[in-house]
Amino acid sequence: MNRDPIDPKNLIREAYRIDGITAEECRSIFLDWALSLTDVSDHRAAIEGLLERYGVEETDHPMTAVLKEGLASAQVPKRRGGWRSRNRGSDQKS
Repeated sequence: MNRDPIDPKNLIREAYRIDGITAEECRSIFLDWALSLTDVSDHRAAIEGLLERYGVEETDHPMTAVLKEGLASAQVPKRRGGWRSRNRGSDQKS
């Protein structure tokens, strides 16, 4: 059996097969899935792949919502200042 590079333990696949699974259980499974990705450097691409694989048909499944949350949090944060921005005002003379 070939190992799936974006779902090596088949955690996400099995979550979609569990009847009555809750969002909290899906979050726990998602965390276990994320920790098991040792061979994947781009988690965002892996989440996108899982959404393409399962989320298209299972739009109302709690795991689809969790994957979308994970995708949103996997975005690169934008720089919003830092020490240079804070010190810029002190460099200017009134």
